[in-house]
Order: sequence, then C-alpha cells, then structure tokens
Amino acid sequence: MYKNIYLKKGKEDSLLRRHPWVFSGAIAGMDDGLAEGDIVRVLTRSGDFIGVGHYQIGSITVRILSFEDRPINDGFWSERLASALDVRKSIGVIRNGDDTSTPNNTYRLVHGEGDNLPGLIVDVYDKTCVVQAHSVGMHVCRFDIAKALKAVLGDNVDSIYYKSETTLPFKAELGQENGFIYGDTDNNIAIENGLKFHIDWLKGQKTGFFIDQRENRSLLEYYAKDRTVLNMFCYTGGFSVYAMRGGAKTVHSVDSSAKAVELTNENVALNFPNDERHAAYCEDAFKYLDENDDKYDLIILDPPAFAKHRSALKNGLRGYTRLNVKGFDKIRKGGILFTFSCSQVVTKEQFRQAVFTAAAQAGRKVRILHQIHQPADHPINIYHLEGEYLKGLVLYVE
Repeated sequence: MYKNIYLKKGKEDSLLRRHPWVFSGAIAGMDDGLAEGDIVRVLTRSGDFIGVGHYQIGSITVRILSFEDRPINDGFWSERLASALDVRKSIGVIRNGDDTSTPNNTYRLVHGEGDNLPGLIVDVYDKTCVVQAHSVGMHVCRFDIAKALKAVLGDNVDSIYYKSETTLPFKAELGQENGFIYGDTDNNIAIENGLKFHIDWLKGQKTGFFIDQRENRSLLEYYAKDRTVLNMFCYTGGFSVYAMRGGAKTVHSVDSSAKAVELTNENVALNFPNDERHAAYCEDAFKYLDENDDKYDLIILDPPAFAKHRSALKNGLRGYTRLNVKGFDKIRKGGILFTFSCSQVVTKEQFRQAVFTAAAQAGRKVRILHQIHQPADHPINIYHLEGEYLKGLVLYVE
C-alpha cells in the first residue's frame, strides 16, 4: 500500500518508546520514487513494522502518524480529530451558550504531537477553524483534514481557513497561499473566558491569536486589582484586557508593531469602550523600559521567541537575562512580574537560570509565586517532551 523506509540497526529504540520522529541519520534506505509528503511505512533493518507516517526531506525525515499498520484515510482523520475534541470537552475549555458566566469558544483543537497528529495545528475561533501545517505531509492532506473537521464538528464549524504560508519548508517550493478551504466569513470576533477579541487570522502571527496564554491571562486578572500594569510585547492586548477586567488602575500596552498597537486598541474598545485607564504605545521594548522608571507595579514580559533554533540558544538566553534585568530595574517595590519564554529550545531550567541571573544583576529580592506553562488544550505527548515549549514565572519583587 505504502512505500517503505528502513532503519539502521538499533535505531528503532526511540520509536519503540513511542517517540514520533525519525531522524535522517537513523535511515539505512528507502524505496525508490518517494516524494516529499508521501505516507510511508517505517521498518527495522530486518523488516519488522514500526510505524506509518509522513515523509519529508530534512533532519526530521518521518513524523509518525500511527504505530499501527493501518491506512491513513478518512476514518483515521475523523478518529484522531474526534479524540482531540473529546479531550477539549473533558477539560471544559468549550463553553458556549447561556449556561456559563464565562463563555469560551476560543481553543486549540489539535496540538501536533500532543494530539498524535505531528505537524498539524488547528485553532478554533467561534465557528472558524484555522489550520496550520508544519509538514509537507499535512499540507498534502489539508483537504482530507478539512473534510474530517466538518464531519467531527458539524454545525459548530462554518468556515476553515488554511494558514501555512510561513510554516512550511520553503525549499519544498509548494507555492502555498493562505485562504479559506471551506466556507468563508467576515466575522473575526471570538470569545475567551467571557471577553471578546478580534482574531487576525489573515495577517496576524501564528493562527491570529496566542491561545496558549489563556490561563495565564486569567491568573494575571487575579493580581491586577488596583495595580498599574505594563504589558510589554502586547500583540493583541490579551493581558491588557484581562488586567482591565481585573480592576487595574492603569494599563499601558507596548509593542514595536503599529499593527499590534492598533489591534490592542480595538480589543480594549471591544470590551471597555471609552475607558481612559488604557493607553497603547508603539515603541521598542528596551527603549520604553529605559524611559519609564518606578512607574509600574505589575509588568508582563512576553516577548517573541529569542531562540528559534539551537544555534541561537546562547544569544537567546542572554536576551532573556537582559530583558528581565530591565524588568527588575523598573518595577516598583512589592510589584509582580509575569515573565515568559516561548522558545522551544530553551528548557525550563535554562529559562529559570536566565531570570535568576537577571534578579541577581538587578540586586532585587525575588520570590517565585507561580511556575506556569501552556494550558491543557496544548497537551504534551508524554513520549515527546519537546512539545513543552511555553514556560513562565510569576515573581514577587521586593
């Protein structure tokens, strides 16, 4: 049915432990005529079946879809998506209708390896699914995936937007363009924990919104009452809106992108029209912090990934230290600092060490209130710990 890839002797061990990646260095040979994105069977050197997955040229040569010898067909996609939906229902992240005080129709339905669908992201914004492929194989299967999404979600989805222009390997030369692959809609407003947000899936980062910070935004809301809040790298203003609902005295949002500042202002107005507690500034983060001393007693540092690849790890860690030194220098006594890293190559321990170094350099006494991470709708496959990418600390600064 499918062509085969053969492993070098002894290279099946990680796969037998259910790790879903086959690296190029583990491969002894493959059948002729393989094309990037093909579904392949992975076999030991002696011919024993290991798994079936998507073939791709590069360091990660196969992403395993199943450790059972089965066809990857409509039944497979529907089964996996139904399983992912069951998880979201069980954790209570889908809350529609009038039966809840904090409705939520913004959630991640598929989180790659965490949902046994490596290379695939599906985020749900009300009745729109935004699909993102990180592998050629998922790109090839995009219409099958859309068909299965419609079958599994039924009337709860009326449009599917495919957004993989920047996530697919450029060397694959797929000529991919973003666009709707099912339905169409102009309604880009979704609800997260009772708050409304414009979702920019057309031109925004990721799928248009950082769903992975949902629970951390709720935690910030808890601490915001009567505080003066600074939301650095504000993007869509999520933390700012939650801080305002939490009773913050003043909220300032800062981003170097004029588009982000515009979107933040739109989201604040959507929830708190004409509220003078909020102001947004288009400015470099380090410059803004240099110019504003002892003004804020709650600061959020949620920068873009400083280290996207392992080769950038050392410089990335220096960047996190430098940024957090600024945060510690500028926050008032008794202030609370939310600080994050979304760099997958940075471990929890490395990030903590960078922040601890920053505290020492700033000469501040600091206590850890919370160690935080990605929410339950971004699950981590226990056999694929690389899926744990978001890490953060909530700190009390004396």
